[in-house]
Amino acid sequence: MSVREIIKSQIIAGLANATFPIATPGDLLNAFPNGADTTCKAGDLEVTAGQAGKLLSADDFPFTSSEHVAETIVTKAGL
Repeated sequence: MSVREIIKSQIIAGLANATFPIATPGDLLNAFPNGADTTCKAGDLEVTAGQAGKLLSADDFPFTSSEHVAETIVTKAGL
């Protein structure tokens, strides 16, 4: 699996129990099991939900699924 696929799958897994749609950055961070400290790792890359959230803008919301969140984050991160 590529770094992109690994990070994307970890984001999706981290949001497995989230209720969608998610309308705000705060709601998104709260949806992760450890909030902003939830960490995704792939090889030498390690990123927290808080760091990933900084890539998002108001125009990205609302999110309708974990797949939507994951795809948006990995795309904006350039993975």
